[in-house]
Amino acid sequence: MADVSKSQAVLSGLCPQCRKGKIFRKPFYSLTGFDDMYEHCPHCGLRYEVEPGYFIGAMYVSYAVSGGVALILGFMLFYFFGDPDGWVYVCVIAPVMLLISPVNFRISRVVWLHYVAGIKYQEGL
Repeated sequence: MADVSKSQAVLSGLCPQCRKGKIFRKPFYSLTGFDDMYEHCPHCGLRYEVEPGYFIGAMYVSYAVSGGVALILGFMLFYFFGDPDGWVYVCVIAPVMLLISPVNFRISRVVWLHYVAGIKYQEGL
């Protein structure tokens, strides 16, 4: 089996150490359990949350993602719809933020593990 690249592992939600085990138990579209993570990697045994409150830093990643999406939507509304009233911005951006929240939650934790945590990929695990 060919090695999985880091970007493929991030997009697939795979362990940063072995790039084979899943980080989350259920798919992101699961209404009850999109946030259900494995405590340890099912393949290599890496403990994902190394200390209590470890993923608090992932909130910064989440904030950047949601801010970027809101900014892009705001610019699109401004330029393509001629700067509509403020309520239009709220009625468009707020539901989108709610809809992307499960994906945002997951991607921020996966990015935190892969890029900030300092966990190195170990080939052959």
